[in-house]
Amino acid sequence: MNREQISEYLEAMGETALLMDGFDEALLGFSTRINEPMLAAYSWQKMMDILMERDNMDYEEAEEYISFNVAGAWVGEQTPLIIMPVEY
Repeated sequence: MNREQISEYLEAMGETALLMDGFDEALLGFSTRINEPMLAAYSWQKMMDILMERDNMDYEEAEEYISFNVAGAWVGEQTPLIIMPVEY
């Protein structure tokens, strides 16, 4: 999905959500919980892939970028979620 399609989807649902710039391809969907705002949910692994492919970062650079610049940013109660994989 691109940003326009995401915006149209949210508009059709009558919802708003804060979206991350540059990571539309990593969007998994939206979380819902009673009496809470809708949150955009992104794939940590897909975000890593985007940074390594698009921005030519190595694994450590991409991980550090996400940790400090994305996961470490609080932008209000609609701050998007980042879903990390579970490894067994």
